[in-house]
Amino acid sequence: AGGLFQHPAKGNDMTHALLIDTETLQQSLGQPGLVILDVRGRAAYQFGGHIPGAVHSTWHEYSDPTAVPKGLLDPDRGHMEQKIRALGISQDSDVVIYSNPFDNWGDEGRMFWMLEYLGHRRLRILDGGWVKWVQEKRPFEHGCVTPKPGAFTVKPVASVIAGKDELKHLVKQPHPGTVIVDARSLEEYLGKEVSGIPRPGHIPSAIHLAWTGFLQANATVKDLQTITESLAEKGLTQDQEVICYCTGGVRSAWLYFVLKLAGYRKVRNYPGSWWEWSRDFACPVEKDAKGLQHILNVDPQVRPS
Repeated sequence: AGGLFQHPAKGNDMTHALLIDTETLQQSLGQPGLVILDVRGRAAYQFGGHIPGAVHSTWHEYSDPTAVPKGLLDPDRGHMEQKIRALGISQDSDVVIYSNPFDNWGDEGRMFWMLEYLGHRRLRILDGGWVKWVQEKRPFEHGCVTPKPGAFTVKPVASVIAGKDELKHLVKQPHPGTVIVDARSLEEYLGKEVSGIPRPGHIPSAIHLAWTGFLQANATVKDLQTITESLAEKGLTQDQEVICYCTGGVRSAWLYFVLKLAGYRKVRNYPGSWWEWSRDFACPVEKDAKGLQHILNVDPQVRPS
C-alpha cells in the first residue's frame, strides 16, 4: 500500500515523520485507506463542524469499565478490536488524529499512544489540529460519519506501556538508565490536594516536565531544536528509557508523543498513572510542602485571622 505517509521527511526534521501538516491532509482528503480521527468532544464534532470524512472517538471509550482508575485500558482485546474496526481502521490504514490542542488534555497524544500500543504503525497527528484548520479556512462538514468497518487486529506492543508493579519495583533502588517523568502541573507534582485523589504528591525520583509548553501560538508543535533543548535542560538524554505519567495517562501520552518526535526511542506511558498509584497505599509517594508554599505564595507565618 502506498498511502500518504510514504513521502520523505522534509530536510532533517524528524517531526515530519509523526506529524502531518494541514495542506498535505487537505490534498489527501478522500484517499482510499485514509482514516481521520477526531478526538474532541462529541458535541464539538457533531455540531461545531469537523474535517470532511473524519470519524469520532475519544480515549474514554477504551478504558477498563471495571476499574476505578479511569486511565487503565480495557483488558478485553476483542472489545478493543471491535471499537477500532468500527472507525474504519485496518492494519494498513493511514490514520491522522486531531483535536483542538488548546482545549483538551493532550487527547490526540493519548489516542496516538494507545493505537501504537495496540499495534498500529501508520499514525500521524495533525500539526495545529482543528485550530489551524479553521484559521486557514479549510473545508469542514457537520453531522456524523459512519465508515465501512476495518479489519484491524490488536497486537499489543509491550515496550510502550508501563505498569504499577513494575514502577513500584523500579523506585526501590537507583535506576540511572530509566527516568520517570511527571507531566502534570508543578502544583500537582509538589503535592497540591486534588479532589478524587486519595494522596497528593509524586512518584519518588520522578522529575517534573509539564505537558504544556510544546506548542506555538497557532497550535503547531514547536521546532525540534527548541524541544530538544528544553528536554536537555531537564537532564533527559536519548540513551535513557523514559516512563511518563500524569493523572490518568492522557497528558503523559502527549509527552510520550513529544519525546518520540524528539527522537527518543525508549519511551513508555503509564496509563494507570496517579489515579491508580495514589490509591495503592503500598506505592510510595513524595511531597514538597515548602516548594508548594513557595509557588502558591503562602507564608505560613502570616495566616489570615
